[in-house]
Amino acid sequence: MTGTFEKQLAKDEKAGDYPYIRPKDAATLLILDRDDKGTVRLLMGRRHMRHTFMPGKFVFPGGRVDPGDSRIANVLPYHPDVESRLFKDLKNAKSAARVRALALAAIRETYEEAGLFIGRKTEAAPLRLGAGFEAFAERHVQPDLGGLRMIARAITPPQRPRRFDTRFLAVWADAIADRLPEGHGPSGELEDCAWLTFEEARAKELPMITTKILGDLEERLAADPELTPAPSVPYYFFRKGGFVRETL
Repeated sequence: MTGTFEKQLAKDEKAGDYPYIRPKDAATLLILDRDDKGTVRLLMGRRHMRHTFMPGKFVFPGGRVDPGDSRIANVLPYHPDVESRLFKDLKNAKSAARVRALALAAIRETYEEAGLFIGRKTEAAPLRLGAGFEAFAERHVQPDLGGLRMIARAITPPQRPRRFDTRFLAVWADAIADRLPEGHGPSGELEDCAWLTFEEARAKELPMITTKILGDLEERLAADPELTPAPSVPYYFFRKGGFVRETL
């Protein structure tokens, strides 16, 4: 990774004299839609200006893993290749429930922020899920991890007031089983949700890591337009004073 990338990333949230903070598991969902001409658009929204973390930035829906996400078991499983990649270099609990929680956090946050339900309609009644997924159960939407693909992973550098170990996951828009009519989610965290081309997205005010992930995804689509589950993915983290890019 270049020095320019390091400098620009530092502007997103400046380093300071903070004690060491262990990164919290987090996940982000990139929802892709492709039109008849082959143009791909991604769902993004602007973070509310009241946020202390990256206010006003355009981002993909997502957030940190909540304890309840690990307790949601009534879901359709990952593709095995995706699951095995998510298991690599786990920093916290090394369990299938924890790996499942990564996707469930992204799916839950996508509903809360963008009002979209990623999953599959089912006639099961009642659909037993758990805390955070009550709206899914009411609409008979079973979370479906099978179409998710891992795109990248990035860990916030040290000496920041908040740190995340974020998995960037992607899914095609046909995985949307339902949506709220308001066009946004109940949390109010994202405003101006919109489907943007790569060019349109880059014209927005983006966190630097988001810009980097956009580039990674565009390269992936050029080589693998259907987003097959097997390819390795970039893994960004800080080591010995600089960023390192490895692959998982």
